[in-house]
Amino acid sequence: MGGGRSRRGTFDALKIRNYRLYMTGQLVSVSGTWMQTVGLSWLVLKITGSGVELGVVTAAQFLPMLVLGVVGGLVADRVNKRKLILATQTSLALASLLLGILTVTGTVVMWMVYAISIWIGMTNAIDNPARQSFVGEMVDKGTVANAVSLNAVVMNSARIVGPAIAGIVIYILGTGSLFLANSASFLAVIIALLLMRPAELFQSERAPRARGQLKEGIEYVWRMPTLKVPVLILFLVGTLAFEFQVSLPLFASATFHQGAGTYAAFMSFMGVGAVVGGLISATFPQTTISRLAFTSLGFGLLIILVSVMPNSISAAAAVIPMGTLSMVFVSIANSALQLNSEPSKRGRVLSLFTVAYQGSTPIGAPIVGYIGQQLGARYAIAVGGLAALIAGVYGLASRAARDERVATTGAVQLSEP
Repeated sequence: MGGGRSRRGTFDALKIRNYRLYMTGQLVSVSGTWMQTVGLSWLVLKITGSGVELGVVTAAQFLPMLVLGVVGGLVADRVNKRKLILATQTSLALASLLLGILTVTGTVVMWMVYAISIWIGMTNAIDNPARQSFVGEMVDKGTVANAVSLNAVVMNSARIVGPAIAGIVIYILGTGSLFLANSASFLAVIIALLLMRPAELFQSERAPRARGQLKEGIEYVWRMPTLKVPVLILFLVGTLAFEFQVSLPLFASATFHQGAGTYAAFMSFMGVGAVVGGLISATFPQTTISRLAFTSLGFGLLIILVSVMPNSISAAAAVIPMGTLSMVFVSIANSALQLNSEPSKRGRVLSLFTVAYQGSTPIGAPIVGYIGQQLGARYAIAVGGLAALIAGVYGLASRAARDERVATTGAVQLSEP
């Protein structure tokens, strides 16, 4: 498995017109999504004051990814990804518009929040595998790792902008305005997709319709250590560590007794770190299991460091390096799956990335919310750090990592099961 450093430039993928258009649209749209993430968490806490309710709402958004994520990957393998993303982005825009209208008019109640969260989750179950695998169709194979990392930079630049704006907008205009702004932001992606030149895409061969393709995709990942190990590491870390939309609002409100501005600052500072992590990954792309495992260990230690910070200022400072390693971790995992999977199965492989990274949230979010409510937000954050440490140890002890070490010493690499 290739994992050496690239000698290409940090911004090579942005030289490609279709990719540049798409990333511009994503920067606007994902900024709106992060605004909505902050607004939704604060809306639920305002209505219920419950960490468990917050965890359940978060779970409602991600449960469809757990249940339908692999189906979404199969759909992405079968159809034109660009047209599919146009449809899913339109659906997400309509969901945000409805949530905004209900909130602004003061008619929103919790069952509506649950229903719209499930709508968003069902759409994302199809949208995420399509968007992840579409990155590989906008650039040539040699630029995929760079494109994945720059995609992460854009996503996390939005994480800086979105929450920062959200804190101000909540204070001045109220939560509902965030949902309306997010709905409008989807127009940027839709316009970018319409302006693309389809002839310049590196379209992969579509999977033909046949029986047993879902099972085939899962079995394909399971028998390939270079795919199975990253997915399992992601599942453990995604379940308990990447639950910041639950733990950080509780950290701000219950531990430090501060408002939405502090939560927004936590998210923005984490985004600053993630942008740095994305640039590091774009400059030195890695796809090795060992590097993924070491990054998971470092990520876990930094999460635990955040959990013991004595005040909100030191906590905000500590989330910056935590954000850096979080993005290096995700970029390595994503690139490894992109580059070690067959193009005709890439949608299904990346759907398992989505299931492991985000689809695990329905399991972890209520657990983290319950821990936060019963024991305190510090424990809710720290349990994620422990999970990342365990995942890192597993990665280093895995057969895939052992095979890499054998390969780098010049010995014959072990055959795959």
